[in-house]
Parts: sequence; C-alpha cells; structure tokens
Amino acid sequence: MLKEERQQHLLNTLKREGKVVAVEISVQLNVSEDTIRRDLNELAEAGLLRRVHGGAVAKAQTETTYLARSQQQVDAKFSIAEAAARLAVDGQVIWLDCGTTTTQLAQLLPHDLHATVITNSPPAMVALAEHPYLEVIGLGGTLNKGTLALVGASAITAASQFRADICFLGVNGLHMEAGVTDFSYEEAQIKRLMIDNSAAVVALASAEKLGTVAPFVLAPINALTHLVTEQEVSEEVLHPFASRGISIIQA
Repeated sequence: MLKEERQQHLLNTLKREGKVVAVEISVQLNVSEDTIRRDLNELAEAGLLRRVHGGAVAKAQTETTYLARSQQQVDAKFSIAEAAARLAVDGQVIWLDCGTTTTQLAQLLPHDLHATVITNSPPAMVALAEHPYLEVIGLGGTLNKGTLALVGASAITAASQFRADICFLGVNGLHMEAGVTDFSYEEAQIKRLMIDNSAAVVALASAEKLGTVAPFVLAPINALTHLVTEQEVSEEVLHPFASRGISIIQA
C-alpha cells in the first residue's frame, strides 16, 4: 500500500472511530508500527490530527475571533441555543459560559424567566439586559479581546464563590477518552469551576466538535449531564455519549 493510501486510511479511521491506535493499524495494514508512527507524525505536522501516546485523535478546529465565529454556522447555533434554552426554568442559578452559541442562548431565554444568570461574557450580558426578570451577575476580570471573555485571577476568584443549578457550556472539543477540551488556558480555568460548581452541565456543541480534541482539558466526558447538538449527527456518533448516561438533545 502506498503512503498516500495508508494516510487516507488513517484519516478515514479517525473520522469513523474518533481515534487511531498505531499497533492496531499496523496489524490491519501489515506494516511496522514505526511506519504508522511516521505517517501519523506527518499528518500531525499538516494539522490533520493530534498525536497522543500510542496513536492519534481528531484535532479540534483552530479557534478564531468572536466576530469571525459569530458569522459561522449561524443556523446551527440558533437551533442548538433554542433547544438548550428550554432547559432553563424559574428559580435556577444559571452559569452561562462565553462564546457565540451561548450568547445566542442568552438572546433566546424566555422573557418571563425568573432566574439568576452568572457569566463571564460581556456580549451575553448585553443580551440579558433585555430580560426583565433576570438577575445578571458579571464576573470581573481582564477582557480577552479575541474571544470577548472575561478571564484572569479576578474572574477565577469571583467564579469560585458561586454554586449553580445548571451550566450552559461552550466547548471546542468533545472526545470520549480525552474528555471536554478548550483552546484557551485562561478560559479553561473558569470553565472548570463552572463544571465543578454546577448540578447539571449542558454542553452546546455543533457536529464538527464531536470526537475532536483541543489542548486544554476541562473535565472527563461523564462530567456532562446533557449534550445539545445538531439534528444531522448520526446515532453512531452519539451512542458513546448516551451510553455514559448523557442526555442527548438534537436540534
């Protein structure tokens, strides 16, 4: 088998199974593990996967600015946010993460909802100002101008003071083995507090984030109670999440 054929086989396996194990693929293709490792290294250098011990996992897409992301997958984000908003009920303390989908969620929360919302997202705060019965608590901190999130020591200290009924979490990668992951080191520290200090954790994730891995781990996959994603995602992709007891909502 030619190198190009081997590497395409690796990418196909990665897309289908979410990971590649070098020793297993070497047996399947009847080549040495060293050959597979070289192929994986070349694909990693090309930005097509993320190398891990013993193989590789799918790589999450590189994070772009808030403005750029707000113009991408507009319909999918609206549908996901609309479905997630139905989980908000009167009397809750709600963690609302930063991100374009969570800001969309802020805009779609029912106008008769009586709840408290805590967020590190200035765009979400602006959207929540239109809701007459919500108490809105914004975390202090330093503004990440790329993602429009408040981060840093002040935000972390403030976040540690709250316990929430539900957390609506923006994520960059969800992988059964690697867990819930994110691109930002500083945002990851706040997201971990949100997860740890919430009774329910709802991940808002479009299809391309499932089965992928970003650099910073937030929590194991079973820290999630709900996953809200697109209608088009197949049962095969969602089954591993459901088997961990995660409630799946397809929008």
